[in-house]
Amino acid sequence: MGNYKIMVLAGDGIGPEVTAEGVRALEAIGKKFGHTFEFQEDLVGGIAIDTFGTSLKPETLDAAKQSDAVLWGAVGGPKWDDPRATDRPERGLLAFRAGLGLWANIRPVKVDEALIDNTTIKPETLRGVDIIVIRELTGGVYFGKPQGPSTTADGKRAAVDSMYYTEDEVARVAHLGFQLARKRKGKVTHVDKANVLASSRLWREVVTEVRPEYADVEFENVLVDAMAMHLIRRPATFDVIITENLFGDILTDEASMLAGSLGMLPSASLGALRPDGTGLGMYEPIHGSAPDIAGKGIANPIGMLRCTALLLRYSLGLETEAQALEAAVTKAIDDGMRTADITKPGEQALSTREMAEAILDRLG
Repeated sequence: MGNYKIMVLAGDGIGPEVTAEGVRALEAIGKKFGHTFEFQEDLVGGIAIDTFGTSLKPETLDAAKQSDAVLWGAVGGPKWDDPRATDRPERGLLAFRAGLGLWANIRPVKVDEALIDNTTIKPETLRGVDIIVIRELTGGVYFGKPQGPSTTADGKRAAVDSMYYTEDEVARVAHLGFQLARKRKGKVTHVDKANVLASSRLWREVVTEVRPEYADVEFENVLVDAMAMHLIRRPATFDVIITENLFGDILTDEASMLAGSLGMLPSASLGALRPDGTGLGMYEPIHGSAPDIAGKGIANPIGMLRCTALLLRYSLGLETEAQALEAAVTKAIDDGMRTADITKPGEQALSTREMAEAILDRLG
């Protein structure tokens, strides 16, 4: 039986509400399977700016490095949206990912059969959707230099962002994508904008160089604008999708609508892995801080509970426990348990706590 240190960084908006349910899920898993979880909490994002004057303290990052895994809620909100501010909640998020060397963001997108009529997309289009998007996380336009405001020769305001990549950054994402595809349906789709962007042409060159090592895996290149269309038109034809930071950020928000709501999807941010395939990771639902519903107790905890399952799998190597939690989520959905974001007219909406309790009751 294991003893594990978990860093809990709830952040802003609905972050504290859903993160609390992730902690409860780990406690329930510990009770059922005989594990012990030690939780350390700290502030990040907007609340950290208000409290400490910075969106991420160095001490917070240091403590995270000593943990087995990190549960992250969400950061940001209208209060901290001033573009002229010297620090913003999102800066802390990017610095945290970079500081831990978390270069791969894994985002599973799977459609629950019981919710197939709850989306705006035809059911026949959604059946069979089971995708993993691997988004490069510590390079690209979010980190490239030069970056920031400037002025033109005649004094007009201007700004620049640089989409910068090295071949090693691309190759490690490509290898991970092909390796995951071998364990799944055996297909990799690489998304870029190689007809316009030099950085995308580098991606295409490097991925093409890596590909021969995985001759058993089906492969295709797709331009990002075409991919935005295909995700809605034929999503069930994709398996593992690999792409750079900005494209992955946008496409996975689009893909969340396949599952019916942003509140349904988890993500795992990983870096260097141990020989057994596990390693320090950060686990964050993709829904963001949702300030419009913060404090109302109606946020969907499923994304966070699925994050908790990924934490058990990728950081702790507890596959049986991860599957048990994922099965409990599916059982609750199959039994008609719904939060407001995934209800149809006439269906009862549960609160955040009620939905989480319904799931944990089904752990058995």
